[in-house]
Amino acid sequence: MKPFDDGCAANDEFQSALGGAHRGELIRDLLRQRVRMPEPVPNYLKRTALTEKFTSVIRPGQVLFVEAPSGSGKSHALSAAFRETGRNQDTLRWLSLTGQENDAGRLMALLDVALTAPRATSTPSGQQKAASYGDALALLLSDPHWNTRETDSVLVIDNVGTIANPAAIALLQQLATNTPDGLALVLVSRKPLPFETHTYELEGRFNRIGTESLELTRSETFEFFQTAVSRNQLTTVAVEHLYSLTEGWITPLGLYQRELESSSEARLPIQETFSVERFLRDAVLVHLTPGQQRSLRIMAEMEIVSDELFLALADAGCDHAFRPSAAAETGIPLRPLPGRGRWFRLNPLLHDWLQTPALDGSRERALRASRWFSERNQFPEALRYALLSGDLDESVRIASEGSEALLIGQDTASLLRLRRSLPAGLLERSARLKIVYGWVHAIGGQFRQARVLISDLDEGNHPELLGRIDALRAFILRGEGSVDDALTVADRALQAEELSTQGQLVTQLVRSSALCAAGDFGQAREANRIAAKLAREAGDAGSEILAVYAHARIELGKGSLKHAEQLLRTGLDTAMNESSRPARVGETRLQLNLVMVLWHQGREAEADRLLVTCIRHAEQTRDLGLLLAMALRVLICRTQNRMDDAFAWIGRAERTMQSWQVDQSVYVPVLEALKISGWLALGQADTAAQAMERLNPWREVNCVPEMFPMMPGMLNCLQARIELARGDDVKAAETVKAIRNNNSETLPFGLDIHSRLLESVVSWRQKGPAVAQKILAAAINLAGEEHYISPFAELRGELQELLEKTWPQLPDTPFTESVGRLYGLSDMKEQAPLAEPISDREQGVLELIAQGLSNQDIADRLHISLHTVKTHARRINAKLEVKSRTQAIVRARELGLL
Repeated sequence: MKPFDDGCAANDEFQSALGGAHRGELIRDLLRQRVRMPEPVPNYLKRTALTEKFTSVIRPGQVLFVEAPSGSGKSHALSAAFRETGRNQDTLRWLSLTGQENDAGRLMALLDVALTAPRATSTPSGQQKAASYGDALALLLSDPHWNTRETDSVLVIDNVGTIANPAAIALLQQLATNTPDGLALVLVSRKPLPFETHTYELEGRFNRIGTESLELTRSETFEFFQTAVSRNQLTTVAVEHLYSLTEGWITPLGLYQRELESSSEARLPIQETFSVERFLRDAVLVHLTPGQQRSLRIMAEMEIVSDELFLALADAGCDHAFRPSAAAETGIPLRPLPGRGRWFRLNPLLHDWLQTPALDGSRERALRASRWFSERNQFPEALRYALLSGDLDESVRIASEGSEALLIGQDTASLLRLRRSLPAGLLERSARLKIVYGWVHAIGGQFRQARVLISDLDEGNHPELLGRIDALRAFILRGEGSVDDALTVADRALQAEELSTQGQLVTQLVRSSALCAAGDFGQAREANRIAAKLAREAGDAGSEILAVYAHARIELGKGSLKHAEQLLRTGLDTAMNESSRPARVGETRLQLNLVMVLWHQGREAEADRLLVTCIRHAEQTRDLGLLLAMALRVLICRTQNRMDDAFAWIGRAERTMQSWQVDQSVYVPVLEALKISGWLALGQADTAAQAMERLNPWREVNCVPEMFPMMPGMLNCLQARIELARGDDVKAAETVKAIRNNNSETLPFGLDIHSRLLESVVSWRQKGPAVAQKILAAAINLAGEEHYISPFAELRGELQELLEKTWPQLPDTPFTESVGRLYGLSDMKEQAPLAEPISDREQGVLELIAQGLSNQDIADRLHISLHTVKTHARRINAKLEVKSRTQAIVRARELGLL
């Protein structure tokens, strides 16, 4: 066969224009121009965490696969990571593939150019005459240069998804299988790899970075639009909406940013801007056939979609083979729900864009979707699509037949929409619908409206419903914060023989919540066990999820964060494995409590990403858990000293609760407490005291909100903080003492830590640092068992000076180090000095290495010989005790040398 690199590939039509002995050399010169890294993007956002992630997995002998849809910034993020870490360009080979490389000969020629060792001047004759492309690649990979770990080189192959030719795929697979010890292989694609990788994964030499890592985080999105906010082109609320809508999809965000910079007119919504619309069309629709485009638009009519549901809705104009699972394989941002491989969800921006204009027949498909869900006893989803279809009779039928399932699903938004369209007098004539809507209003925090609906059912006209009425009344009392009354009515409801299994289950959950709020964790756990057993016996996964949620709340009250996290993740995994149905509101509650655990432990980045999903889902379903989600968002902003954002979130929460007509007893104490915390952080003690006075009516009746069971104790802690801020140490000491002496055996763990920390501050002021240090050390040891760091973040203003004074004497533990980083005290511990310091000349070389300059470039810049630069580089590595440029840069930054 002909040599693979003789320049005569079958698809190279331009070869006929080239003649003579130099044809192969000319082609190699052309191909060399293809081996280069992309140019940097102007004003690219520096993403330190992503760079560190790339650096940690790009290692010699390893394979990294970077997979994400178009517009995810794969190539630019990777090239930026190389530049930021000072990767020597001599050790980096970057191939960007095109459709031409579907020819195996063309691909092999590119690989030959990229993998020819630096010392080689031409292709060895034996390699040139290899019998096959596979043999030729094997010869290239066997070069000793690539098999020495000190080589530390990287080969990047971009746009792997363009390869479909089996012979070319075989070359890529061979390269991944036989990656030499001195070479790291990075494959970049919008589609899955066309060959199996499980063997490499089991061998521990294959890593993947996907969409979840490449998407901008919420904080990165705010940083990205910082200039636009400072110019009043965007508000923080608008940036928040952009992040929620795009989920950090970087290219639409970048295009929108440029639109803002170039346009002086009033800004449009992101999905309506010309450049973003063009990107969505070019990146998603252009490559699809008309049948595939219609299929994708029908998928967008559903909030989430499975293959089975799609086939039930698809019409003759669709490509039936282009199902959600197949569409996701083409690089469209249609991601599977975590652990729920049969259900998929489009990126919200693309989801909204695809629905405009609406397709013909959308109402008929909504009705078919409703019946599809109804046949599978998935009543919340069935009701939602019945309402979208506009079929009132079908909506009423579902509400009547599936009332208990709707209760557990908690799809109050759909039911409230339905109430506005019910025929006049229907609700008044149906006791069953009254109870359903009593639950709907109670779940939505509208307790007064719920009481009105069931008020005339107490007259004895419906003795068969007394148990259900008491169950609802117990739920209302617990929601209003009346713990003792809720327990009394719940016990009475459980004595009713006619109470259904679902009614018993919900009543036990009410008892569990009330007992937990009272500090009786043992009895709360027993009630929770009964509820979980009833759910399992009924085969109701939705109810079982709520039982897991209640159990996790008990563990949170006890301060067992690790156990709570395990419960929550197990519950989410269980829900995810139920692949025949989409997610319920109960899963959002599990996620919210997981966010709470993460926040308590200081894992803000994880909490931040999960919180975005929770807020969006809670808003769509009108779940009162939105109040908890927004409160957590305020606390995260408060921890990060973003007080303007914190107060903006408080205002947004207040407006939302008012528009939902939620009773004030549900949200006012929570939001006022958050305001008090914010004003204390800003040094406005008098304003905080005025807000505390407004909370006196709720403090006097000892209101304990269902989602915020520590509220009474936390209000007392805020009272003590106000007294400390005003200099009234005696009153503060009395308040703290009252907290600790009030049911001290059942004090919630978080409240226990808060009160101990406040006690240490009071003792420092009244008795001196020795006593304070002892109390503080005990609190740190106690909190350290579960890495419960949130009280330290909340009380930073009160504790800062005390910690600075006592820091050297505190126990040296990982948790203490975490507290030190939070308070900026880590630098107080001496860094271990280098055995031999870096000289001034070596420092200059080190700084240029960090900028990514090659040895020759450094020599030219400093006007010294190449040999001298190499000598300095070797000495730098020896002094820093590292073996490569990348490691030297990382170590130097750790030591503060860069």
